[in-house]
Amino acid sequence: MITRVRKRAGMSCRVLLVTALILVNLVDLAAAQTSQGQPGEWDRIVEAAKREGKVVVSIPPSRKLRRAMEVAFTRRYGIGVEFVSVRSGASIQKIISETKAGIQYVDLHVGGTESAVTALLAEEALEPMEPYFVLTEVKDPKQWWGGHIWVDNAKRFIYAFAAYQTVSLWCNSNEYTPAEFQSFDDLLNPKLHGKIGISDPRTPGPGNSIWSHMLLVKGEEYLKNLVAQKLFVARDLRLLGENLSSAKIAVTLGIGYSELLPFIKTGLPVVPLPYPKEGLYTTGGNGHLMVIKNPPHPNAAKVFANWLLGRDGQELFGRTMAVGSRRLDVDTNWLKEFGVIGSKDSLTVEQFHRLENDSEEKFYKLREQGAAAARRLLGS
Repeated sequence: MITRVRKRAGMSCRVLLVTALILVNLVDLAAAQTSQGQPGEWDRIVEAAKREGKVVVSIPPSRKLRRAMEVAFTRRYGIGVEFVSVRSGASIQKIISETKAGIQYVDLHVGGTESAVTALLAEEALEPMEPYFVLTEVKDPKQWWGGHIWVDNAKRFIYAFAAYQTVSLWCNSNEYTPAEFQSFDDLLNPKLHGKIGISDPRTPGPGNSIWSHMLLVKGEEYLKNLVAQKLFVARDLRLLGENLSSAKIAVTLGIGYSELLPFIKTGLPVVPLPYPKEGLYTTGGNGHLMVIKNPPHPNAAKVFANWLLGRDGQELFGRTMAVGSRRLDVDTNWLKEFGVIGSKDSLTVEQFHRLENDSEEKFYKLREQGAAAARRLLGS
């Protein structure tokens, strides 16, 4: 009898041990799955997205970006993606017109902030973003330098996934050498008369960004003297790049690496100027994500948003557009080769917030004033 009891006790211990091990494994598996953002929920969203058939995303006008994202996203999830690839201002006006007409076509917008703030946000054409954060690696603010950073005052609608400083100042090295530039004052050199181009600061975009920054650090009298240099003002960034690469102008303001990349790749003498002693603003450039109200493909929009904000999507977007992702697991040190410095590599979060000029607050306090000064000095 004692022997049988001992055997049963031994068997019970072994059963309990096996059961305990199974439970431990299940807990570990559940923990691993939870760290990926509740795969059960995620799998359901992906399957629903496949039934929706596609997602429609408005992105910056870059053929390289469009092709790279199309291949990577569709290969990863088997979901079609249609890109609207034009300048943010034009895309946003079309989205607004469609929304007012009761047409829902575009799901997501990726781009700059000025038109987003003055049009999409002002027209209440955006959905809150956070319900579209599904995966833990996206939702967890600890994955992001500075935590979650929003452009809009409500901190709900326009998500900034990039933060960096870029020279936004370039030269044709056959016409003007980088060593000649140390300060914004150097742009007033008589040798640059008729040789400076700028992206139109009267309209939303990088031209307004650099112009507004110069207004802040140098004042309007400086801008009057700069205009007296007989600026070549263009809204078409490609035209600005063509004029720089062909030496019709020597210096450009308000144009970035992605717009000049076609000329750089062909070996033309287009190089960035050094950072001026007055410093430069920080920006997210086109690194902002928004969900258009009542997206026609809500599940596919969630899948694309989480892919773009995940490590792979941020690596692809950053490498293609030469912008600095805020994700802590995405390297941005390589950007320095192109005159771009990731904010997380050079600034404290407090410095970033002081220097940024993308937010809704900074737009109305600074960039709107810059646009008004541009209209006064350049004409409406």
